[in-house]
Amino acid sequence: MAVELHVNGVRHQLDVEAEMPLLWVLRDELGLTGTKFGCGVSSCGACTVHVDGTAERSCTLPVGDVDGAHITTIEGLGADEAHPVQIAWIEKQVPQCGYCQSGMIMAVAALLEENPSPSRAELDEAVTNICRCGSYQRIHEAVDGLTNV
Repeated sequence: MAVELHVNGVRHQLDVEAEMPLLWVLRDELGLTGTKFGCGVSSCGACTVHVDGTAERSCTLPVGDVDGAHITTIEGLGADEAHPVQIAWIEKQVPQCGYCQSGMIMAVAALLEENPSPSRAELDEAVTNICRCGSYQRIHEAVDGLTNV
C-alpha cells in the first residue's frame, strides 16, 4: 500500500503494508530510532509520538490509519532548537537509563501544548508512560518548573 506521511516536516511516500505499526515504519523504513520499542501493546509509552499534534503510542498504530498525517518524533521535537521540555529534562537530570524518556518527553510536550499549566492529577492522568527506573519525582519537578514560571 502506498502511504504518505509528513514526518518531522518531511513528506514521505512509502510502500508498506497498511497493518505495519507506525513504530516500525519510523525506525526501519525512515531510520528514526529515537522512538523506542518497549512493550508492543501500547502500555509503556516508550513509542509515543505526535500524530497531528496528539500524543499516540506508535507500536500498535497501523500506518494505514495515519495515511496523510503529520507525525513528530523526538528527533523533530527540538529540530531547530531544544524544546522547553527537553531543556527542563536536562536541567532536572530526569533520565536514569533514558530508554523511556523520548516517549515521556513527547507525552509531556503534547500535554503542555494542550494544557500549559496542568495540575499534578492532570499530569498523572494524561501521561501514563512507564519509567522502569522510577524517575517520576524528577519528571514532576521538570514539569513543575515549566508550569510555574
